[in-house]
Amino acid sequence: MNCRISPRLVLLPPLALLLPLFLAACGGGNGSGAPATAVAPSITAQPADQVVVVGQPATFTVTAAGTAPLMFQWQKGGAPIAGATASSYTTPATAQADDGSSFLVVVSNAVGSLTSSSAKLKVASGTTVPRGTDVTTYKNDLSRSGQNLSESALTLTNVASSTFGLLRTLPVDGRVDAQPLYLSQLSVGSGSFNTVFVATEHDSVYAFDSDSGAVLWHVSLLGTGETPSDDRGCGQVTPEIGVTSTPVIDRTAGAHGTIYVIAMSIDAQSNHHQRLHALDITTGAELLNGPVDISAAFPAGGTATSSFDPKAYEERAALLLSNGTIYTSWTSHCDFTPYGGWIIAYAQSTLARSAVLNVAANSSSGPAIWMAGGGPAADSSGNIYLLTANGAFETTMDANGFPSGQDFGNSFLKISSAGAGLKVLDYFTMFNEVAESNADQDLGSGGGMLLPDLMDSTNAVRHLMVGAGKDGNIYVVDRDSMSKFNASSNKNYQTLSGVLTGGIWSTPAYFNGSVYYGNVSGTLKAFAISSAKLAATPQSQSATQFTYPGTAPSVSANGTANGIVWAHENSNPAVLHAYDAANLAHEIYNSNQAAGNRDHFGTGNKYITPMVADGKVFVGTTNSVAVFGLLH
Repeated sequence: MNCRISPRLVLLPPLALLLPLFLAACGGGNGSGAPATAVAPSITAQPADQVVVVGQPATFTVTAAGTAPLMFQWQKGGAPIAGATASSYTTPATAQADDGSSFLVVVSNAVGSLTSSSAKLKVASGTTVPRGTDVTTYKNDLSRSGQNLSESALTLTNVASSTFGLLRTLPVDGRVDAQPLYLSQLSVGSGSFNTVFVATEHDSVYAFDSDSGAVLWHVSLLGTGETPSDDRGCGQVTPEIGVTSTPVIDRTAGAHGTIYVIAMSIDAQSNHHQRLHALDITTGAELLNGPVDISAAFPAGGTATSSFDPKAYEERAALLLSNGTIYTSWTSHCDFTPYGGWIIAYAQSTLARSAVLNVAANSSSGPAIWMAGGGPAADSSGNIYLLTANGAFETTMDANGFPSGQDFGNSFLKISSAGAGLKVLDYFTMFNEVAESNADQDLGSGGGMLLPDLMDSTNAVRHLMVGAGKDGNIYVVDRDSMSKFNASSNKNYQTLSGVLTGGIWSTPAYFNGSVYYGNVSGTLKAFAISSAKLAATPQSQSATQFTYPGTAPSVSANGTANGIVWAHENSNPAVLHAYDAANLAHEIYNSNQAAGNRDHFGTGNKYITPMVADGKVFVGTTNSVAVFGLLH
């Protein structure tokens, strides 16, 4: 067929309508006569959270690419919305009952489909100013992504030493090892406050007005005659142990909302206690007849039973709240016997213990659950994911391909919370686990993170998890088939060998198609994702090298715009760094830049993750929380 159009040909309207068919017959107009390659959908801008006053509509928008025609189907709370088939969806006039609703969109074409991330709708009553951002759990969400995509105040332009810096410090009575949490416009007494919650190793919890620094309330979690625990002869948390793990908040629980906290103490008779507290977020008052002492037993070796000893364990990993259950996870002090890893679950509405699992069921030599303060993650089905440290792992498998003694050293674990009890559903363990354990090479020295749904090169949707530890490898695991254990080689989805020289004692972050890691004595690195695979080398990295324990980044952005990666440097003085998320070589701010040490905020601390909300950045220290923001 001769597909050349005569230059003298005039297209009358009827013929113009036939032009697309003419070009299709000629190879799609690509000049080669061959059909164009179809491209699967990709999402270039995810839907963003929306905040409206009751009675107003809200509009959610996605930007997508791929071979046309692209088709869109919006969902609310997991159910398709009739007629919502455009790239934007505007709700009807909102009601208060719509507050907290989630919206996502499935984008598809003839090649495949892709699901967007979920966006939240916040609805304010009356004519009040809509609420801002809430940060209720470690690293912002149950995937532990570390990203806040609703930050509109901080930009790549105004986060500079001339316009951004230290606003104030919030003094407290002990080390702040737990990440601060945040609620916007919380009603306390007769006022409404943007409130930051701080827990200390001296067994205190504070609520501060983040805009003025005023203490809204302060409670001690110590019983009569009690003190925080000593460090148990281990220098990892010292000189005292009170609240180490990041609490979790449910703004809808109880009359005003509830913050759940684990605290360790010693009574006047030298008995150690680990307790779960549920506190009213407006007063700090104990709820649910709490606190409750942590206690548990777990079958081991048939008739034998292991018991939880409160003085022998520490709750370092952040609390997880999923589907009405609080999950606590435990490690030993250093590698002292008993060296084990417990997961103990409690009903959030009653504080009644609901399930127990010991991932070192038949061993007193581990593994434990460290994760550098990172928390277990959870998927939409309520499955729980975490990394274990070095310890026992039986290379003899049972009939289901699990270690014969149910000891899961150096493993990615997928744990079911369905029905009664907790059960390991699937796992991945590296082929050289025994050698790495013997060399004290923990996988669980770092925390894990769930990636958003990704489409691979065959247009299959992948559900992935990343993790890294002391061996310097990044492991990527398919959560639908984690590959278990193979004695000769790793069969997991992807391994990036040796890319994190020095090892990981921190947690990663995710933003806009990149994974961020900060290894010990190394740079902060961004690994781009393409076709559901991490690039073999970083696409960008910082000039700064971070001493032990490396850095645990977090990200602020307004949707996909103004992405900023925040990183804490454990030095003296400590340093807060801010980088362009698209190019980590571009540092836009650090707290050493301003003249006269204006932004210095004290000596560094380990396992610190900057928390960002409503134009402010909160950084834990050895005796305070530093608050950074735009200067006025």
